[in-house]
Amino acid sequence: MAIQYPTQPEKQPAKPIGKIEPGTELGLWFTHDPAIYQDDVTGNYYIYGTGAKCQKSKDLVHWEKVGRVVEQPPAEAVEWTGGKDIWAPDIIKVGSEYRLYCSNSTWGVRQSCIFLAVSDSPEGPFIPRGIVIKTSNEVDVNAIDANVITDADTGEMYMVYGSFWGGVHVLKLDPETGLAAQEGVGTCLARRPRWMSGAIEGPYMIYHPETKYYYLFVSYGSLKTDYQVRVGRSKSILGPFVDYHGRELTDINDSDNSIGLMAFCGYCWNDGIPYMAPGHNSVLHDKDGSWYLVCHIREKNFTGKSEPSTMQIRKMFWTDQGWPVLSPEPYSGEIDQEIPKELLEGRYERINLVSSLPQGIQTAVPMKLENKNDYYECCSIQGTWEYKNQRLILSYGPNQDTAVVTAVWDHEKDQPTIALCGMSDKGVPFWAKRVGESRPR
Repeated sequence: MAIQYPTQPEKQPAKPIGKIEPGTELGLWFTHDPAIYQDDVTGNYYIYGTGAKCQKSKDLVHWEKVGRVVEQPPAEAVEWTGGKDIWAPDIIKVGSEYRLYCSNSTWGVRQSCIFLAVSDSPEGPFIPRGIVIKTSNEVDVNAIDANVITDADTGEMYMVYGSFWGGVHVLKLDPETGLAAQEGVGTCLARRPRWMSGAIEGPYMIYHPETKYYYLFVSYGSLKTDYQVRVGRSKSILGPFVDYHGRELTDINDSDNSIGLMAFCGYCWNDGIPYMAPGHNSVLHDKDGSWYLVCHIREKNFTGKSEPSTMQIRKMFWTDQGWPVLSPEPYSGEIDQEIPKELLEGRYERINLVSSLPQGIQTAVPMKLENKNDYYECCSIQGTWEYKNQRLILSYGPNQDTAVVTAVWDHEKDQPTIALCGMSDKGVPFWAKRVGESRPR
């Protein structure tokens, strides 16, 4: 059976180093805090990032610059925060009105606010309507990083927000105005221990109509080299959100940095560029049923010098237990299709996305699958594998891993290949990709 591999994607411009000259083609460089949106009118995909910068695409692969879509925060916001920066916008459409929720703050303080700007076009201009919430040192939460979600049963609207200090909160909104419908800071959904700098931010919540869970994605790590994405789930927008082992994301008794299912962390294949600090993600449930996770990420740099962010988009799949797992490679146009078993035999590289203290870069180890006796090997581990219902099952000793099989573009080796994304029965996500000949059989 022939399968369809993605074609070679266009190369991004070289990483900018030093002073950036006017007119320099930057591609996805300096994309930060990307919020993904699919417009139901034009069919375009949009990314809104820090700086109120917008980009659009027809296929999630090729992007073009739209520009700045909010001129500046309202005067009330600037007077409150003392700055004009716009961080981490998030968009939702209500009727024919596009609503962009924007953060206005300065670095390292709680004197912040989230304001709403509206437009009749996803490309703006967005005109400020009002302040949703303001915070100061008098409260233990920071009004930045907004994300809006609608209750699947009641139609009520909520805004998830917050960063550091008191953690991530959720606040009820007035669906008519888009502004706050309650006093105060709302309900805490996730937080981190003080000794970890309270490092949590970039909340993003989605609802999965098949599992009937709400999933809360959060970023740990203070934008440092150990930045990473974790996830918990709940039957209610108001929580509690728990991880694979049933631990609540509000539990700060986390001595080993293990609370929250690891979704994405720094990684290093045996070839190509190692990456660190993926975070501040958003999630797209495409109209064709596909799921994607979008985030900013940086090339590995432990020197203490600044490192520009770029953007990655990865297809997201769901385990049979209802947990998200990501593709091992950035999206290049791959499709859902049946992969024949005979294409799975071969040598692989495998990365386990495990939590650690501090969170490190996860590196690839050798692995192989053989059709003879359905033999599985990974380093010194020996076991068996089976393939049924488009799921690969790896069994070794008392352990079992289950993975989705997909055809991807190997960005490190610059060739198409077969890839695995799955999870162990201990709740540890893993990636693997086939390596070897230049083109799979």
